[in-house]
This record gives sequence, structure tokens and C-alpha cells, in this order.
Amino acid sequence: MRVIGNQKIDKNRVRRILVRATNWVGDAVMTLPALEAIRENFPHSSITVLGKPWMLPLLEKHPAVDRVIILRKKGRYLRNLFEVIRVVREIRKQGFDLAVLFQNAFEAAFLAYVGGAGFRLGYNTDGRGFLLSHRVIRSDEVLKVHQVEYYLSILRAMGWKAVSRDPSLYVDKKYLDDASRIMDSNGIKKGDFLIGLSPGAIFGEAKRWPSERFARIGDWAVERWGARVVVMGSEKEMAICRGLSDFMENRPVNLCGRTSLGEAMGVISRCRFFVTNDSGLMHMAAALSVPTVAVFGSTDPVATGPRGPNSRIVKHDIECAPCLKPTCPGDFRCMLSIEPEEVWNAMEALREDME
Repeated sequence: MRVIGNQKIDKNRVRRILVRATNWVGDAVMTLPALEAIRENFPHSSITVLGKPWMLPLLEKHPAVDRVIILRKKGRYLRNLFEVIRVVREIRKQGFDLAVLFQNAFEAAFLAYVGGAGFRLGYNTDGRGFLLSHRVIRSDEVLKVHQVEYYLSILRAMGWKAVSRDPSLYVDKKYLDDASRIMDSNGIKKGDFLIGLSPGAIFGEAKRWPSERFARIGDWAVERWGARVVVMGSEKEMAICRGLSDFMENRPVNLCGRTSLGEAMGVISRCRFFVTNDSGLMHMAAALSVPTVAVFGSTDPVATGPRGPNSRIVKHDIECAPCLKPTCPGDFRCMLSIEPEEVWNAMEALREDME
């Protein structure tokens, strides 16, 4: 890809780097290899990540991150304006030599520009090119690769080393301890063969395999593997997770909406298997090296599939998929054609490959 920049960046003169994180859990996980590549290209620089409050558990123990600045934009316009001013002052105070913008939004470039970051690097999206000192011209080809490669390509366009790798998460001990307390209080012991089920997907219902089919997987895991089942999801997915729990004959532990993101990381790290739709929790599970089976329909696993040797994808080749729509305008064949037996067989095959 081509980069338009006003001058060459001397790596040896870059001491402080600001990275604007993405706003979605799955996207944030997929940026981690690029974040590690920044560390490798600038081993003696301090790296500060700017992002929303929820992403702190994903980053606070990551070896590529030295500091995090939280952007708390929520609520009324005036309150958000004051928050933007506070963050701009914080950026100015730090005196960043380079800002790398993983988020494609105009605001990301605006904050780096008015915050006085010396160099500002990112894709030329959202009409923000004039705010960037080095704008990467986004090609059609880069939109066809996995999102991990999409973010790495920002660095590659600069001629910097950016090795392809799978995302890895590092969980703070406090979240592991919190997860242990949560599971102890729900009768889940450390030696239990724990299966995680995640039937939600914030983007829309077109990404969701039916809850009753997830329930079938849960019951088979109990009956055939002697497993304990835990249901995971956010507050917005509580009705979906409750439906799954009601469908199961063997009552699971439903933690949907009852954990923070950090606590969810701790619980998922204890799972022996994780069965999920295309979601942020899917990416978290794969990045935690938990054996993960993901069901895909409306979205494209080439772009957003789970990364890692212990991940498997179940999908059918349907002429209208991937449509990338939040709601199916047709008969939902991409998901309804996938039977529980296919997902279970993928789990069995993955377990056999790991033994």
C-alpha cells in the first residue's frame, strides 16, 4: 500500500507513542499483534493506549503497553465536550512524538492533531487525511484480508517490520481471583471440565445461531463429556442467554450480564472449550488459547474468524453469505442450515487433535 507523508520518521527520535484503540472488544483483540509490532519497532519508546474504559482489562497487563488513557465519552454533548478537552490536555502534557491510529474515525485523528502529536499515522478514512502526517491509502486488497493483517498493514505500509501472528491476551491476577470466587460461589470446582457457551452477538441477530441449538451442545457436553456448562454474555444479551438456559435439560451456570469484562476473561481462561457466534468473546477465547468452535453465517471468517491453532469454524457456503447485515432479509439459511451435530463433530475433532 501507498503512504503519503510529509517527512521520514526517524525511529531513533521517537520516544513517546500514542495508540488509539478501537471501540469494539473483538476489534481490540485483533489489533494486539499490531500493538506488539509497534513495541518491536520501537523497543525503547513508551507506548500509551487511548481508548474506552471497558478495554482496560485487555491492555493493562499486556507487555506492549506502558500506560492507558481512558476516554469516557457517554451522555450529554456538553459532558462529552469536557471529556474531549480533558483528553486533549492529557495528550499535550505527554508530548507524543508519534500517534498510531487503529481506530478509523475522524475523532481519532482530531484528538492526535490538536493534542500535538508530532507524527500521526493511520488509514485515510472518514475524511481525516488532512489531519494525518502520514496517511495510508487503503486499498481494496487490504479489505479482503483478516482484520489482524488489516491493522498490521498500517505498519507494513511504512516499511516497518510487522510479523503475522495470532493475538494473545494477558489476564491480570485480580481477574483470575475474581473469576475463581464467582465460580466457587456457583459450585464450579477447579477440576471441572468447563464448557463455555456464548449465544449472543451485539452486531445483530443475523450473527446468532439459535439458542436452542446451543442448548443441545450444552446438554451433550454434560451427558457425553461429564462437563459443567457456563453461559457467557453481556447485559444486552441476557434474554438470549436466559433462553439458552431454559432450553437446557441440565441446568447451566448463567453468568450473562453478571461479570465485568475482566472477570469474563478470567472465567473463559478456565474453560476447556468455548462454543460461540462471531463475537468479542469469541476473539477473547481464541486469544486466551482456549479451544474455540465458532459458528458463522452472515459474517466472513476470512476477515473476522478466530485466530489460533485451537480454533475451528463451522459454516455453510450459502450464495447470499456473507451479507454482513445485522438482520437477515431472507430465510436465515446461513445459520438455520447448521445442525448441532455439525458443531459437536467439530468439537470432537478438535479435542482429538489436541490429545
